[in-house]
Amino acid sequence: QVQLVESGGGLVQAGGSLRLSCVASGSIFSIHAMGWHRQAPGKQRELVAAMASGGRTNYADSVKGRFTISRDNAKNTVYLQMNSLKPEDTAVYYCGVDVTVVGSTVHSRGDYWGQGTQVTVSS
Repeated sequence: QVQLVESGGGLVQAGGSLRLSCVASGSIFSIHAMGWHRQAPGKQRELVAAMASGGRTNYADSVKGRFTISRDNAKNTVYLQMNSLKPEDTAVYYCGVDVTVVGSTVHSRGDYWGQGTQVTVSS
């Protein structure tokens, strides 16, 4: 029903920058929130940043001042600009969306996830 395609991950040296993108497509009626989570080896998945449809943002303390989330509502796309990257930012980054999907009889709301993109920061 909803497909998420992430891009922009890769290998970067500490102090460098990367920009992640995620495009949502499918039977989308409306998008309520878009965001990014990450999961490092041996750790639980954690919220990195999220943005509600009204523009309110939420960041993990560990990335405040370094990462910036933004959205292009016309393109159903969310971005994560990551600056001053640290080795501890190394993880698989997942795009997630909270959407209402068009149904044959009724719409339904749910969460969808992308396949993840690897970000590796070398020291």
